Amino acid sequence: MTTSVVDGYAPDAGPEPLDDVETETEAREPVAFGLIVVGDEVLNGARIDGHLPAFKRLIGERGHSLARYWMLPDDPDVLTAHLRFSMGRPEPVFVCGGIGATPDDHTRACAAAAAHVELVRHPEAAQLIEDKFGESAYPHRILMADLPAGADLVPNPVNRMPGFTLARHWFLPGFPKMARPMAEWVLDRHFGRCIPMRESAVLVRGVPESQLIPLMRRLTLEYPELKHFSLPHMGQDPHIRLGFRGRDGLDDAMRELRQALEDSAIEYVEAPVDGTSGD
Repeated sequence: MTTSVVDGYAPDAGPEPLDDVETETEAREPVAFGLIVVGDEVLNGARIDGHLPAFKRLIGERGHSLARYWMLPDDPDVLTAHLRFSMGRPEPVFVCGGIGATPDDHTRACAAAAAHVELVRHPEAAQLIEDKFGESAYPHRILMADLPAGADLVPNPVNRMPGFTLARHWFLPGFPKMARPMAEWVLDRHFGRCIPMRESAVLVRGVPESQLIPLMRRLTLEYPELKHFSLPHMGQDPHIRLGFRGRDGLDDAMRELRQALEDSAIEYVEAPVDGTSGD
């Protein structure tokens, strides 16, 4: 995936507003998303992936979560196999990278192969490219309009070269600054917001993690709607960050956890609310 130069895109330019965004304000059920980042330059080159922190923020601030995160090479066989597996899963997925027109951009063709459809010229995408570049759209830039049959477009407010959606997968450019407003459009238009996820924890010292396993098993069964976690920290101040992540029932679960620790004479302190270990 070549991302050093993109037609009509200045990396510091801000996006234009999307005229047809219909922001969903009504609370919905939380959704767990997948994120796939494609590119040899991230896996083996000098680039550092900027998509993961951006998508964690975009998805998390709307009350949703990430179910999985893959980083894949510009390899057609690998891409097709992983996309085919991913399209068989129920969760919606964002795919960033590899949708350009250079020879190492394989994502469009691999998405078509994974979905068992043909790669065809999308008339609306072709019109957008022709309107922007005129005669210079041919013979190369127009290849970005060759999309899997049945795909719909995702508007791009930065340089107007669209992404596309197929089988609950949203395919976006490899530039985080370009993918970000496109993902916001998808999230606000199709998924809305829900009650935000919360996390609460205590820091336990002086006991091995194995001693806490019976308690963790019991609380996991009692509060199946929450994610119970235990995160050991090594170093000068060894301790265990013990707590829950979720929505409904978090306060009750933490109250029972604290009481169980006190009943077992296990010392603890409240963990910082920013998620750090307090070191």
